[in-house]
Amino acid sequence: MTSEASLQYVEGYQDEDDHLAEARRRADEVGVTPIGPAGGATLRFLASVLDARAVAEVGTGTGVSGLWLLRGMAPDGVLTSVDLEAEHQRHARQVFSAAGFAPQRFRLIAGSALDVMPRLTDDGYDLVFVDGDKVEYGEYLEQALRLVRPGGVVVFDNALWHDRVADPERRDAETVAIRELLTQAATDERLVPTLLPGGDGLLAARRVG
Repeated sequence: MTSEASLQYVEGYQDEDDHLAEARRRADEVGVTPIGPAGGATLRFLASVLDARAVAEVGTGTGVSGLWLLRGMAPDGVLTSVDLEAEHQRHARQVFSAAGFAPQRFRLIAGSALDVMPRLTDDGYDLVFVDGDKVEYGEYLEQALRLVRPGGVVVFDNALWHDRVADPERRDAETVAIRELLTQAATDERLVPTLLPGGDGLLAARRVG
């Protein structure tokens, strides 16, 4: 079993600079919980391995995950990020700009993900990252599979949901939705999935067809 000390070591393995610290400060200010450092480093790694030129994100927040993604993407890559809260995206835009990313490197769309995702390009993305409404995770997966190209990767944050997913006594709507997502990903022949325990858990799945 992985000890608490080891989990903390993993979280602290990648140092976060002043720009990420500022994005986290803004997240605290507006009351959103961003991806942790280990999860962020995983996003950067995946974007880098894929040499991603197009990434779609559900849940902009104040730009923590987006900054990790941009730092792993190809120099000409574009991040398309969707969030219900335009005010959160204003913070993210400022964070990205302060970190040196030109405006053409990111496209921020304010709106419901289930309204926006159907308007995005089929097979147009190397990576799709989801950190949105947990109850809608199953619907997000179907949309993400349409958006991501064959060979691309879909990633969901909060796959362990504060240790609730592994607790059979937890039957709230969000926990049940995440369990159903994990089952859906594990049984879908289009996907090669893995469940990563860092932070609050990441589900990552490669689309094979």
